[in-house]
Amino acid sequence: MTSKSKKDVDFNSTKDPYAQREAEKYENPIPSRELILAALEHAGKTLSRSEIANLFKLESEDDLEALRRRLRAMERDGQVLYNRGQQYCLVNNKDLIVGRIIGHPDGFGFLRPDDGSDDLYLSPREMNPLLHNDRAMLRVAGIDKKGRREGAVVEILERNTHQIVGRLYEEDGFTYVVPDNKNIAQTLLVEADGVGDALHGQIVVAEVTEQPTKLHQPIGRIIDVLGDHLAPGMEIEMAIRSYELPNVWPTELLEEIKSLSAEVPESAKEGRVDLRSTPLVTIDGEDARDFDDAVYCKKTPKGWKLLVAIADVSHYVQVDTELDKEAKNRSTSVYFPEQVIPMLPEILSNGLCSLNPHVDRLCMVCELFIDEEGSVSRSRFYDAVMRSHARLTYTEVAKILVDGDETLADNYEAVLPHLRELYALYKVMRISREKRGAMDFDTQETRIMFGADRKIEKIVPVVRNDAHKLIEEFMITANSAAAKYLNAKKIPKLLRIHEGPSSDKLLNLKTFLGELGLKFGGGVSPTPLDYMHLVDSVKDRPDAHLIQTVLLRSMSQAVYSPDLKGHFGLALEAYAHFTSPIRRYPDLLVHRAIRHCLAGKSPETFVYGMPEMIMLGEHCSANERRADDATRDVVSWLKCEYMMDKIGEEFSGIISAVTSFGFFVELADIYVEGLVHISNLGQDYFHFDPTSHQLKGERTNTNYRLGDTVNIRVVRVDLDEKKMDFELINKEGSVKKVTDSDKPKKKRRKKKTTK
Repeated sequence: MTSKSKKDVDFNSTKDPYAQREAEKYENPIPSRELILAALEHAGKTLSRSEIANLFKLESEDDLEALRRRLRAMERDGQVLYNRGQQYCLVNNKDLIVGRIIGHPDGFGFLRPDDGSDDLYLSPREMNPLLHNDRAMLRVAGIDKKGRREGAVVEILERNTHQIVGRLYEEDGFTYVVPDNKNIAQTLLVEADGVGDALHGQIVVAEVTEQPTKLHQPIGRIIDVLGDHLAPGMEIEMAIRSYELPNVWPTELLEEIKSLSAEVPESAKEGRVDLRSTPLVTIDGEDARDFDDAVYCKKTPKGWKLLVAIADVSHYVQVDTELDKEAKNRSTSVYFPEQVIPMLPEILSNGLCSLNPHVDRLCMVCELFIDEEGSVSRSRFYDAVMRSHARLTYTEVAKILVDGDETLADNYEAVLPHLRELYALYKVMRISREKRGAMDFDTQETRIMFGADRKIEKIVPVVRNDAHKLIEEFMITANSAAAKYLNAKKIPKLLRIHEGPSSDKLLNLKTFLGELGLKFGGGVSPTPLDYMHLVDSVKDRPDAHLIQTVLLRSMSQAVYSPDLKGHFGLALEAYAHFTSPIRRYPDLLVHRAIRHCLAGKSPETFVYGMPEMIMLGEHCSANERRADDATRDVVSWLKCEYMMDKIGEEFSGIISAVTSFGFFVELADIYVEGLVHISNLGQDYFHFDPTSHQLKGERTNTNYRLGDTVNIRVVRVDLDEKKMDFELINKEGSVKKVTDSDKPKKKRRKKKTTK
């Protein structure tokens, strides 16, 4: 029998390898994305929607509408391109790059590609029709003078800014809104009849009625007035509106969860391993309200048996339910100071899914056998029902295990032997972690302490004790085991990937270290162990903090992706997020994949294919960044509010960042950051050296470098801009007089040299 020629292939009779998956997802299944892409590739030319429909012999109105929606989704995700001839073609990934737009306050921007490649620079002109967080398809237009790939917009795939929060201004007959979100450089022009009752200077919410184009800025109308100034608590409301964070539960979802009760039904416990008599415990912070994970450990003849029990969210949040749609929409819980926007409703996040003490809860267990050297010899996953025997805090566990607090030990006598085995196992695994080179930088996190009327009393450092590190190590171990398990099953899954430094960043890092007389091992492909050897070798140097900061900044940001690229920072070949499904959607996806494998089903029948996993990875990564940005905005505002009554006071601090327009200083013991503008550095020309992270004085040879200790005076605090300005105090205690012209403008332009 001779094979069919290319033009004779009948895609209607070609078996869709994902037909069963499509049948489980849709009442009237149509060809999968994979088969549509294969058909377009086989055709070798553009096809109209009707031609694609004819290819698969789709005739009913329902099928044709389903095809239209699928092709539109594939277009939005950058899998196909809809050209001016109203035909579909494949995207040539070598020439066209799809990703998300990252805006910059100075008007330019970047495209962060979905494929994880280096960002593309977008000039202010190319950014004109775009807003931060839009999705677009670009072509590489060339290389800019800094050696970066420069992009040109081919098509805007998805608009993601529908409202803008900011201050309203009326000038010269125009009314406009200056966005609070500094990633949006364009002002929004307000329609003549769209001002409503809003007044000049008020903080407003504007609906975007016309997206920007190459010729005009975004246009909109005022839909809400938040107030004349930022009252206590309004900073969170502004962040929610500015970043369009979903924070109201849809009516359909509330209707769907009406049947849920406070207790786990007996029927749900059937067919699960019964761990209720096993003394699993939760260990979290004092203010934690939802408990994702519980742990238990016992000694074995060859090492230890460790159980990591994780809340079984996938039992309650089924695919394509209203709960699932909203969890995907949110992707993550957002943690503001003293306020949380949860990913799941409270009845689940703090109730049914939370591993609260002394109540039955459903869980998915990662069972690990670990040898005397701290290496996992084998692992398995299974569904179980458990009952937490104690709700412990990090402080309590550290006092018991490290400080030997006998009173606390007596209070938890029933679980004490297992706590001690957990600690013994942790100490062995800690050695194993250091041997493989997993990174452990000494970074400083802070916590804002509030008093009456939400007034900040103080900002305190968060101290990580051995209990924090113990739980962190066990969660990493379970996450790694989940990734290995799913890789072995060859099922589409979402991994947490963290790539090593790019060649450009590596070159800059080695140049910087060379100037300090330091050598960095590993050649062109350094390992995490090379990083940690260097950190260990400089720990007693006065500039150790500087070196560690530069090492951290040389690495890329971790993202979600189905690609097996490993986790550089943890020195692991495969890593997934499995341990926090209450607050992270990627963890829920990993649970679903594990459950699919435990049921003995094939990868082809999994509800998600590879194209969907790629899309979900980009979606979850973007929403994670959105949550981080919103939280950072709120914290910056609160820190500015805290410093309002400290104008004129003097402080000591460390230079935390150096730019062409000055340097930022983090104040000691207060943990707030402000700018010393270059115009306040004396009568000299200062040159910015990005490789050595310093400003160099041309005439005086005075240098200001990352990590230097300086003394400053607070001269201005701007709540709207969420910025503080400092002036440098010289050795004699005097300062350069600051004039209005010296003060930094709202839009600071970077310059190579400044007087």
